[in-house]
Amino acid sequence: MARGGPKLHQDRRRELGRSFLDGGEHYDRVRPGYPEDSADWLVPAAASDVVDLGAGTGKFTALLVARGLRTVAVDPSPDMLGQLRRALPGVTAVEGTAEHTGLAPAAYDLVTVAQAWHWCDPLLASTEVARILRPHGVLGLIWNQLDTSVPWVHRLSRIMHAGDVHKPDFKPPLGPGFTGLESHLTRWEEPVGTQDILELAKSRSYYLRAGEDTRAKVLGNLDWYLHTHLGHDGGEILLLPYLTQSWRATKA
Repeated sequence: MARGGPKLHQDRRRELGRSFLDGGEHYDRVRPGYPEDSADWLVPAAASDVVDLGAGTGKFTALLVARGLRTVAVDPSPDMLGQLRRALPGVTAVEGTAEHTGLAPAAYDLVTVAQAWHWCDPLLASTEVARILRPHGVLGLIWNQLDTSVPWVHRLSRIMHAGDVHKPDFKPPLGPGFTGLESHLTRWEEPVGTQDILELAKSRSYYLRAGEDTRAKVLGNLDWYLHTHLGHDGGEILLLPYLTQSWRATKA
């Protein structure tokens, strides 16, 4: 590794993460939700108070609210939180980060982080989560990713530069304050049109940070792949296969 590599990696992570500070309406419209099964597995039976970190527009937050949990949503983007407040007016929405939530200590039974832990500093975020959790509280991490075991989806992910497809041996990095890491996998399908897939590509960090030439190339390649190579028409509904990886660990 080149000297300064970890620092450069952290800087790059923050740079890419900032690409999601705006565009909340588009993100909410085109990104998939999460399967009920994931929340069922993550939420402890006796939980009552929960924080959803990196809540974005509230796609996973909605599953927590539906289970009767008193929910606080934390996100650094006012634009994303604006969408969340409109969709979930009963949720307390707070500007903050996983590393600095500003929330009270030892006040929550569960902290969830859906599609956002890779934007966090895992040691600082783990320390902050442990601070706000009650004894034996649970940290839940969730990722949606395209199911690249399906050949046509594998090629689609490469064209979209979907860099969040995990390797088989992936485990999320956690600080020393957590123990008993467990995982759960949910396979499901999202009904989408080909235009929805094009819009999904526009919500990816690679596209958001790219120049106009690169963006045009990505969309052109997707248009060729979906309509010419695979032969789908614009009005057709496809079932886009997803995997949802859920992880939970207990405050030590």
